[in-house]
Order: sequence, then C-alpha cells, then structure tokens
Amino acid sequence: MSREISLFDGHSLTGWFAAPRIYGSVYPGGPELLDLVPAMPREYNEQSAKHPAVWTVEDGAIVGRQDAAPPGWGGYLVSEQTFGSFELELEMKPDWPADTGVMIRRRRDSWEGLQVLVDHRQSGSIGGFYGNGIAGFHGVPFNIAARLDALGRPVGLVEDDPTTTLEPITAPKRAMLAQASAAAPFLESWRWRDWNTLRIRCEGTPPRVTTWVNDVLIAEIDTSAIDWPGYNPEAVWSLLGKRGHIALEVHDNDPGMGAARWGRDAACRWRNLRLQEL
Repeated sequence: MSREISLFDGHSLTGWFAAPRIYGSVYPGGPELLDLVPAMPREYNEQSAKHPAVWTVEDGAIVGRQDAAPPGWGGYLVSEQTFGSFELELEMKPDWPADTGVMIRRRRDSWEGLQVLVDHRQSGSIGGFYGNGIAGFHGVPFNIAARLDALGRPVGLVEDDPTTTLEPITAPKRAMLAQASAAAPFLESWRWRDWNTLRIRCEGTPPRVTTWVNDVLIAEIDTSAIDWPGYNPEAVWSLLGKRGHIALEVHDNDPGMGAARWGRDAACRWRNLRLQEL
C-alpha cells in the first residue's frame, strides 16, 4: 500500500479547481437530461456557469456555498489529480438542509462520475450512491429526516417516515447494494452540527465501493453488477476509465425540491482529506 496523501493543506485551495454544475446525457449515448425534464430551463448550463458555487477556506476547512446573487445554483470543487483504487477519509460538517456529496472517478470537464451521497436534508441519504450521468441509479440503504424540537426547529436526525418521504426506498435501490446498514447504527453515531468522518474505499474497474460514516459501514456497491434502466457497465467504465477526479458538491435548488435541498446561507465544510492509493 502506498503512502497517505493529504488532499488539502488546511489554508488554501491548491490542488483543486472550481467547476460549474452542468448536466449532460443521462447515460453514455443516451438522451440529454435537460431534454427529459421540462421544468429545467433549456439554458441551465449557461446560467449555472454564470453563478458557480463559492469555495473558501475558513478555520482550516474547505467551505462550499451557493452564490448569493442569485442563490439556487450549485457547483463542484474538483481535484487536479486523478485516482484509481484508493481509500479516502475526510471530515464533513454540513448545515441543514445541505445536499452535498463526494464524487469519485469523475470526469474533469463534464458531469459523469459516481457520487457518494451526503444529502443532509429531508429524505436524503448519507453514504449511499448516485450515478451522475451513468444512468442515475440511486443505491441507498435508508433515508433521513430532521428531528424537530417543540418550536419546530431541527435538532437532530431520525429515520425518514416512509409514508411521507420525498424519495421512497424501493426494492431496486436496496437490491443493488452488496451490503446495506440499517438506519439505527448510523443515527447513533451521527454528531448533529459537528464534525463526522466519511471513509470511502474504491477498488478495481468497474469498482467495488464501500462507505463508512464514523466507522459504521453504511453501504457497498459492485458497479459491475448494477441492474438499473440504461446502465451498461461496459459503456460506463469505458467512459470513466480506471482513474478519475474527486469532487465536492454544492447542489442546486432544482424545481422539484427547491430550498429544501439547500437552505439560504447554508454551507458544507470539509477538512482533513487524506487518501491512500491501493
């Protein structure tokens, strides 16, 4: 095993570059996502490029926010380096709501890649998977919601109510996971409004990817065996290749969920990003 690499020096964004949030084809050779979602403006990519996410370093952490003027658009912070098989560990501290994530094997200048979800919002998943531009598969073991105090203010996390969820946990979503945690161990480990540790192990091509949060195994997926409409492992991994970029996400406020995805003035913070190539 090679030596550990620090991806963040603690005081600058050296080794990273900002990229706008853009959409492309749903899967390699497939239709364009913007052609399939009438509520999304046709000029989405052009407008998004004008209002990229804002990335700063504050108190030894990378901080991602939406552009305040106007809010609602997202973006990525992308590693200059590419990586193949690795184990990545980092600390994260998202506000509520903040729909974010860590992309791996991402392409440099387009949206394709495998995302480890950090959807710290209603009906979100932390530690599950989403296929950006690689068929949009959604492999998650459970969903979360906010625990509210007597005044209706969020004060912690609970498991999402399946009768009112915005994103139901379906049989295909769980079936694609080689390992899947129940919600309880995750909820017991999660530190509200504090730092939490995410560990991602990515091995091989097509990769098998495993996630842990605060040392609780959350999910594992074998990307050679995904059964999902439009997903063709040969086409996907021919496109993504054996190495790709790592990226941190600030989500947009799409027409379906709006500010429930990313609250006004919300931020996500990342620190102590350490990677070991396998």
